[in-house]
Amino acid sequence: MKRIAGENNEQRIVFLTVVSVLFLCFGLLLDRPSGIVAGLWNIIREPDYLITDYFVIGGVGAAFVNSGLLMLAFTVLLGTIRTDVHGLSFAAVFTIAGFSFFGKNIANVWFIVAGVWLYAQVQREPFVKFLYVALFGTALSPMVSQIMFGLKGPFVFRLAAGGAVGVAMGFVLPPLSTAMLSFHKGYNLYNIGFTAGLTGTVAISIYRSFGFIPQSRVIWSTGVDPMVAGFLVILFSGIFLSGYGMEHRSFRGLREIWSLPGRLLTDFVDLVGVGPTLMNMGINGLIFLTYLLVIGGDLNGPTIGGLLSIVGFSAIGKTAKNTLPVLFGVILGGMTTSWGLQDPPVQLAALFCTTLAPVAGSFGWIAGAVAGYLHSSVVLHVGILHAGFNLYNNGFAGGLVAAFLVPLIEAFARRRNL
Repeated sequence: MKRIAGENNEQRIVFLTVVSVLFLCFGLLLDRPSGIVAGLWNIIREPDYLITDYFVIGGVGAAFVNSGLLMLAFTVLLGTIRTDVHGLSFAAVFTIAGFSFFGKNIANVWFIVAGVWLYAQVQREPFVKFLYVALFGTALSPMVSQIMFGLKGPFVFRLAAGGAVGVAMGFVLPPLSTAMLSFHKGYNLYNIGFTAGLTGTVAISIYRSFGFIPQSRVIWSTGVDPMVAGFLVILFSGIFLSGYGMEHRSFRGLREIWSLPGRLLTDFVDLVGVGPTLMNMGINGLIFLTYLLVIGGDLNGPTIGGLLSIVGFSAIGKTAKNTLPVLFGVILGGMTTSWGLQDPPVQLAALFCTTLAPVAGSFGWIAGAVAGYLHSSVVLHVGILHAGFNLYNNGFAGGLVAAFLVPLIEAFARRRNL
């Protein structure tokens, strides 16, 4: 397979820009400008560690505007530094858009990015080399908000302390993320989530040593807004149809994507092209949206974040073929353990468990289901380590599950082949 020629960066930037503008317009449609501004301010000053639903904190309109603004800002960043736009770019921008509904906002992400930039300067390397570490590394943004708005004292001191902590965490992410990739061998798609989990665990341990004990919480709106559901159906369908049109109404490239195991880093845009990748993104968005609606789940900030993360990573590893077995494992967990599929953390686990899609893609449906089953339990208990300050908690759990399960699978596979 080879990279498809003739699909330029401008087209890809335009695609991300259009989605950003759609989010902005939809948010402005839902609320008055004054309500949006007030909601954004509430979002900015709220300590937003897991689980903090921006639908509750700022309102649905402000949450969509916050997401659209951040998506647009990072799209502009991609265009400004003149980097090639790949499937990884789609994954990063859509993930930021998703978590901008429950943890990332227009104020707290930039300190992490600045820390990664500073690391590049110290190492005398171009920032673009660590660009995606910076984008995904914004998973630790809640730590910045917690110090700035969750502590007492003069605001200038809190601003300086929060900024310094954010820059420091961003600074250590590039070397750690490279090392952590070997820990799970690329079978956990949310590698920065695993890295951020370790970083957040160390940071929160220091935080607690000074007597600051953050209280666990779940701020979660319930129900399904028909307008929001309709918007997402139109969005995901539009993404699919855009790709279908680019492929001249052919599914050949999509079948090629589904034949790939999806292990990190399998960039579908580079390997197969933009058209099939967009079809794959749209299909996966519709599948998991349907799942939420069928089980009677909630369509709120966190679950929309999960859906957008799935859509984004459907450009670099996730397909219907390798995600559904992992989802089945979570469903099986709901049928055999003490929690239910409608519990908020489990709704998120069913979406973000797809970080382990490469396990199913590489070793088959049974292995994928086992990975999902294990993940559904592990993810409910590792958040206490970082106190919810790593937004990619499922990436942290997925790294642990992959590191535990994959060596066992490989060992038995080798023995069977002897």
